[in-house]
Parts: sequence; C-alpha cells; structure tokens
Amino acid sequence: MEQDYKPHEIEKKWQKKWNESQIFQAEPDKREKFFITIPYPYLNGNLHAGHTRTFTIGDVVARHKRMLGYNVLYPMGFHVTGTPIVGLAELIANRDPQTMDVYERLHGIPGDILPTLDTPEKIVDYFKRESEKAMRNIGYSIDWRRKFTTTDPTYKKFIEWQYIRLEEKGLIVKGSHPVKWCPNDNNPVEDHDILHGEEATIVEYTLIKFRYKDLVLPCATLRPETTYGVTNLWVNPDVTYVKAKVTQGENEEFWVVSKEAFRKLTFTDRTVEYIEDVPAKSIIGIKLTNPVTGDEIISLPASFVRPENGSGIVMSVPAHAPFDYLALRDLYDADLSEYGITEDLRNIKLISLIKVPEFGEFPAKEIVESMGITSQKDPKAEEATKIVYRREFHGGVLKELTGKYEGQAVSKIKDILTRDFISSNAGETFYEFSEPVVCRCGTPCVVNMVKGQWFLNYSNPEWKAKVYKCLDEMRIIPEEYRVEFENKVDWLKDKACARRKGLGTRLPFDKEWLIESLGDSTIYMSYYVIARFIENGELKIENLTLSFFDYVLLGKSDLAAASADTGLSPELLEEIRRHFNYWYPVDLRSSGKDLVPNHLLFFLFHHVALFEEEKWPKALAVNGFVSLEGQKMSKSKGPILTMESAVSKYGADITRMYILSTAEQTQDADWQRTGIESARRQVDRFYSFANSVIESGKRADLSTELKQIDHWILSRIQNYIRDTNAALYSIQTREAIQNSFFLLQNDVKWYQRRGGETLLYYVLDNWVRLMSPFTPHLCEEIWEAMGHKDPISLAQYPLYNEDLIDDGAELAEEMIKGTLEDVEEIIRVTKMTPQKVHLYTAPAWKAEAIRCACEMQLECSLEVGTLIKKLMANPDLKRFGKEIPKFVQKIVPEFKSGSADRYEILTGPNIDEQTLLKESISFLEKEIGCPVEVHSADSPAFDPEKKSRFAEPLRPAIYIEEKKEE
Repeated sequence: MEQDYKPHEIEKKWQKKWNESQIFQAEPDKREKFFITIPYPYLNGNLHAGHTRTFTIGDVVARHKRMLGYNVLYPMGFHVTGTPIVGLAELIANRDPQTMDVYERLHGIPGDILPTLDTPEKIVDYFKRESEKAMRNIGYSIDWRRKFTTTDPTYKKFIEWQYIRLEEKGLIVKGSHPVKWCPNDNNPVEDHDILHGEEATIVEYTLIKFRYKDLVLPCATLRPETTYGVTNLWVNPDVTYVKAKVTQGENEEFWVVSKEAFRKLTFTDRTVEYIEDVPAKSIIGIKLTNPVTGDEIISLPASFVRPENGSGIVMSVPAHAPFDYLALRDLYDADLSEYGITEDLRNIKLISLIKVPEFGEFPAKEIVESMGITSQKDPKAEEATKIVYRREFHGGVLKELTGKYEGQAVSKIKDILTRDFISSNAGETFYEFSEPVVCRCGTPCVVNMVKGQWFLNYSNPEWKAKVYKCLDEMRIIPEEYRVEFENKVDWLKDKACARRKGLGTRLPFDKEWLIESLGDSTIYMSYYVIARFIENGELKIENLTLSFFDYVLLGKSDLAAASADTGLSPELLEEIRRHFNYWYPVDLRSSGKDLVPNHLLFFLFHHVALFEEEKWPKALAVNGFVSLEGQKMSKSKGPILTMESAVSKYGADITRMYILSTAEQTQDADWQRTGIESARRQVDRFYSFANSVIESGKRADLSTELKQIDHWILSRIQNYIRDTNAALYSIQTREAIQNSFFLLQNDVKWYQRRGGETLLYYVLDNWVRLMSPFTPHLCEEIWEAMGHKDPISLAQYPLYNEDLIDDGAELAEEMIKGTLEDVEEIIRVTKMTPQKVHLYTAPAWKAEAIRCACEMQLECSLEVGTLIKKLMANPDLKRFGKEIPKFVQKIVPEFKSGSADRYEILTGPNIDEQTLLKESISFLEKEIGCPVEVHSADSPAFDPEKKSRFAEPLRPAIYIEEKKEE
C-alpha cells in the first residue's frame, strides 16, 4: 500500500478490475438469489446528491447481501419518457438564460457542448453517458449488461404488451381528466414549464350546491361531511359575482360564482354561459336551502372570502371550524342593516356532527377559548384549525345527525359522501390547485378537464383489494410507513395514463396518445431479465411478440405456439423463462419517499394486476431527501451538487460514507462541507491504521495466548458485527456505519492505548470486511495488501459469534476506563499536580449486598425494604446498619432501570476488582503520570481523608496526594 491515501488512484484501479473480472454480472445458479432495484434516473440533468443517497443505499444492500452469500442482481436503466426532456431541449434551443446558466454552471456541462443539446435525442444520449460514468465512478456494483432507456424500440414492445393486457382486464378506461393548463399556450404544463408553483398538486374538492329560488350558490369543500353542520354561507361584499348557465349532460342550472371562478368553470367538462353580473349585496342576507339537510341557512358578509378560491362563496361550519366560529362571533354585535339583516345572530345554533375523543360538543369553540384566541387575525387561529382538523380526521366519527353515515370514520367518508352527493345532485366534483401556478409565459394556469382521456382505473375496488393483500405480505422499511402506503392506496383515484406530447410509447389501441411517463415505469424490473438477452444479440425486436411476453413473464401460451410466433427456439424461450423464474419476484425496491404516492403505488398496482401472487414484490424501503447546506436542491434552478462533482472532489468512498452517515431512513440529509471534510479525515485515519498493521507484519490469530484486553476487543467486535448486520437488514445505514466504523474506531484506539497489539491484524480483517459495502474501493485495496487473492466484494461478511462475547472483560475495561476518567476529572477540576493516586475497591459488605440483590432480582422479589431486611439479618453485616439503607436505596433503582446485568457479571467468578486494578497499574501510571496504589476499602493501608467509605462496586473511591512545591 502507498503511504498516503490517494482515493482517486485507488478507485480507478478497482473499478477497472471489477469491470475486467465482471464479478457483478449475475447469472442464475444454485445460490439463494436477491434481486434489488432502485428507481432508474430521469435524464433531464446530471445525477445529484439525492440520487447519490438513494442509489448508494441500494448498492450497500446489494454488496452486503453478496458478501452474505446471496446471488445478487443489481441492475440499472434510464428513464426518458414524458415531456421534461422535450421542454429542456426547447429551452436550450431557445438559449433560455436561466437554463443555460444552471446547466453549465451547476450541472457542469461544457459551454461548447451545451448549445448542441437542442433535441431530446441528443439530451438522452448525453446524460445517459454521463449518468453511467458517474455511477461507475462511485463504484456501484451494477450489472451494466442490462441497461436500457425507456425509448428503446424493444422496451416500447414491452410497454405495448403491458397496456394491451391491462386494457383486456378492464383496468384502462376512457373519460375526462384534470390537468395543469396554460390558457395562453393552450397546452398542458409540466414542472419545467412552470415559473411559480412547481410543487402545486391538483386537489379534488366537492362543490355543495346551496339553493336560493332558481339559483345555485356552490361552495367548494375538502370535507363534504361538514355540510351537515353548515349554519350560514360567507359572501365577500367587495367582490363582483356573476350569474352563469351551467350545463352538464342533461342537467341545466343557474349558478352564482365569482368572476374568477366563472373563468375556471369554462375549463371544466361543463358548458358554461355568462348571463349577467350579480352585485354581492343582492346575495347577502338571503335564506338558502342546504341541499343535504334541507335546513334553511343565511348568507353573511365576510371580507376574508377570496374570489379566486373555489367558487368565491364559502360555507360556514362554526362548530368544527375555528375561523368560522370566530367570524360568526365577530358579527354578533355588528350592524348589518345595510344587508337587510336585523336578526340576532346569537340565535344561530352551532351544529355538532363529529364525535372526537379529545373534544366535547363544539371543538372549534372549545379550542378558541382554551387557546385564548381573540379574533380571526390571531396567528393562533391557524394552529387551532390544524389541530381540530387533524384530530377530527384521524380520530373522528360521524354522529347520528348524519343519518346512515353515523359511526363512519371521518378519514374514510369523503369518497362515499362525494359519490352520494353527486348522485342526488346535492354536489359535484371541482378541481383546484393546492397553490397558485404560473406558466413561464407569465399566465396564471388553470385546471383544465381534458375529454376523451385514457385512465388507469386505480379506483377499482377489486384492484385495490389485491394491492392491500400484497402490502400485508410485504416488508415495509421503515415499518411506520405501512400506514402511509395504505392511506395512499385508499385515496388513489383513476389516473390519466396517456398524453399528446413528449417522448414515449404509443398507446397500442389508440395511437394518437403517448403512454405517460409514470405509466410506463411500473413493472420495468421484469424487463431487466429480458434486457440481458437483448444485449447479447439473442433477442431482436421482431421476436418480442405478445406471446413472447406472455410466455416468459406470465408462463402463459403454449411453448410450441410461442416458438412459432416469435421465431425463437423452444430452448431459448425456456431459458429466458427460467431466468425470469429465478430472479423474480423483486426482493427489495428501495426508493426516495417522494415516490410513495405515485411510482411506488403504481409499481404495486401493476404487479398485482399482471403477475401471480408468487411474483409480487417482497419488500419496499423508503429514504429521505438531501439538501445542500440547508437549501433544497433543484435540477432546473439550483442549488445542486452532482454525483460527479462530489466524487471528483472528495473521492467515491468518502462521498458514499458521508451521504449514508448523515441521516437515517426517511429523515432528510443535509450535505455540508464541514461534514464531508470530517469524513475525509476519518477515512484517512482508517487507511493509516490499516497500513501500519500490515507493515508491522504481525499475524497473530485466536490460537495465540490472549490477555484480558484481547478478550475485550474480541467481544466488542462481535457486538459491532451483530449490530451492523441488524442495521443493514433494516436499511439503517447511519446506524450501520456508526457501529462498523465510528464506535469500532474508538474501541481500537482504546485497545492500542491499553497496550493491545496481538489482535490488530484480526481486528483489521473483520473491520475491513465490515466496511466493504460502504467504502468498497478502499477495502479492496487493504484486502489485497493483506495478501488476499480474491476480491473483498465476494468475501464472507463477518457474522456474529456468541462464543467470543466476554461480558466480564467488557465490564472490567469499563471499570478501568471509568476509573481513569474519574481521576482525570478530579485533576482537571482541582488543577492539582498529583504525586500519587490511591484507589479503593468496594468493601466486602457492599459486594454481598450486590450479590443478594442479584438473587432477589432473579426471583422477582427485589424491593428496597426486603433487601435491607435480608442484609440486616446477616450477623456479619449488622454492624454496617447505618450505611446499608442508603446503599440499598441507591442500587435498587439502578437494578430496575437496567443495570442488573452488569451487577450479575460483577458477582461472577472471573471478576475481582482489586486484581484487575493491580494488573492495570502500569497503564494507569503511564496515563496519569504518577504512581498508583490499590487498596481494599476493608483495610486500606493509607486513607488520610477516609475516602474509602465512598468506594462502590465498579467505581473505586479515589484519593490524590498533591505534589508539594519545592
């Protein structure tokens, strides 16, 4: 090994060796397989720190499983369908200043190359090369023979087959669908088209149709169940409303809405005709009918109503909405005669419709009063609203007032009520953005209902039932995300699966449409099996018929018929089928948490729709995002840290270790320069340690005569082996690195500090294998320098050996370390210069008290009183009667709070505190810098200040003689 750690040289060397040896190219054999996939990257930019985290987690799992003896397949493809790449090509072709700046400065595309990427095909080719290069440079153990892009003609055949079979099952239907739309461009908009509001989602509201004579005053709500508690409507007196004729099918009505709402209605699947303006005053103070309850309610003035939200008219539920309660209360003493309202609004009775464990009859009133909220402008009103809504949603059930819905959970009722309200013409569906959306051209966007759209029928209850069954049988990592998945399945509606613009596969039964980008990335994991045969030339596009996919992926179709139809030999078809049966199902799908509500759901839906249960996915793992120095990263705007730039600056192994050690599972990680610099120093130390051990030439093994400190390090390593394996099984990479690196590093330092050297080579042998999944290049280099011929990537991962656990040795070292720290603390606080240190081990009566406590703990009878009684019954202990109660009152709580195991070890035959301390005298004297004497508190030869009375088991008392000034 070189004296200094040179990450880039080492990494290039081992990437070349891996590539030449092809050790990550997986083929079926007799071993147990492990098939792990991660989301293939979307190629509208270079891979960034978010990819680095998700992909490295996948690689660590793959490497760990491979070292545990599994036959691991870890493949990769590239996602390019949809509109973002088309949009990026247009922006580059038009030399958009922001795009050119971000992609040259942050994505690192050379200034002479960027302007040439002016077509989608050129962008795909460029980023495909760059992404593969970045993943190879960071050391991912990917089988690159299986790579593909989603515009490959062979992949399109695979997608066509999938959609033909889904349509045959009745899972694809035609209808209308809401999309983000720019009225100026007369086109749908995607994230890259948006100036503001990229995070906005399309939210489905229920329009409740309150009636006044021949007019409908619709109100948009996300909580249709609260219609039962409406006491009034809110109308803004400063807004101009319009009357419009609204026709949907054969139903014709006259609606009153704000001018802004009228504009939005023109983009829905209704026919909307303007009739006339309606002054706000003319619809304030009127008596309307609640279409659900038949109750008469009044409309009241409210300046907080915004014309651009919903219909510009708001329904009021003061029993359950803090803002409504406050607004109604504010009007109690107001003069509303200008609206013709003379009645006392105190007579409006609150209507309670939801039973919530944390609240009484009127939750809004209760929380307003308990939080001391005085008006609608109080910031606490928003917090109160969130609390009430959250508790009602998660724990609320509907009351008797709601009729047949009584007892239904609020969290489950929205879809049922919306459906029923629509069927009775009490309501309709209305779509709105979660926040304002503005197109790059500067035009406010709307939700447009596109007609004749193709949908995946995700709302199908039978389809959902199969997904729930799949989820029930899967591992979800972390387990607490199971509820998140179940809720998302519950809420998932039909989703448009085709669009007019972009890259992708034509819908096979309606060629005017392109299958949209999430719709074609659901079961592509199965295509990895086929891609290996396409790559080696055994499969051509003309062979990929419907019967080919039916046979190799589903086991359907007669072999002879499939052979005749595809032009492939029966032997090749059988071999591909055998490969598929070997690798499928997917054992683990690991992904970022942003894909939970979309891609990961669709992954489940399509697998259960097409495959038999035995081929359904086995596990899903979810990880958090990555920010950069506290700022959210953005591909199109920055800031961004690319995988390539991180590896180029710091090296692959340092980048890998740092990104995985900063956060756990679904927590978000924050990449900080100070953190990565610290990781670099730590890895340097590890390399130096390995180098020194190898250069020492010492090769002692476990057959050598071992000292206590050797037994201690053996035991500690076994703990870290156990905990690292457990953490990796749960995909807790931060915990795994903590155990396999940082904590073990601290123990190695202590081992060497205590004079341990016999087992350093053994320590390194285990340590380098433990770290191999995280820092594979560095570990290969060390492993080779240790004399191994085969790569560490295929070596056996360390496994826990209980026989090497030595609780006594661990406890002994804990006492020695604790004693040293106590002495050093006294010296630090007193600022004295020690001449001699005296240590006093615990008296025999305290040891006996501990022994009795251990016996009583085993019998489950340990209590302060009973232990005191038992000790006082011993004639030899009676003379310590004044001290026994104090000591017992101290140790019993310790026993009950988890220290029982330590004390049981202490009472074993191998622990003698005085002997241990005497054996450690030379170490303690070296560390403290003066002589050390060990005494028993029962008969100390020197104890001028009676310190021995403070001695306790595992914690010697200390007296320090101060050096006299000469």
